[in-house]
Amino acid sequence: MAKGHRSQIKRERNAQKDTRPSAKLSYARVSVQKACFVLDAIRGKDVQTALAILAYNPRYASSLIEKLLKSAVANAENNNGLDAQNLYIAECYANKGPTMKRIRPRAQGRAYRIEKRMSHITIVLDER
Repeated sequence: MAKGHRSQIKRERNAQKDTRPSAKLSYARVSVQKACFVLDAIRGKDVQTALAILAYNPRYASSLIEKLLKSAVANAENNNGLDAQNLYIAECYANKGPTMKRIRPRAQGRAYRIEKRMSHITIVLDER
């Protein structure tokens, strides 16, 4: 257990907080595996290159990630006062979200489960 007063513990926890600009999309209706195909293509690239890649990527997840990247850039400009020209994608990852379970009728009265997976997608930017 941590020692000290509650406000001191909070102060120490906030001092360790990551101050890089980021954006998170929760409960995206795309599986983690499909989102990671797109995220792997833009990881480490500068923002202009990443937006160009996402604009011409035919996958469904690319439209979600493009919107999320624009949001992260806006957060960097408005909240952190950074210049959009100097930004690059430091981290981008997709975590597993909840799964919706649906039933599909099959032959001879059987039921077949369909799992509609969700993911939480995060993009963290940094300045070069």
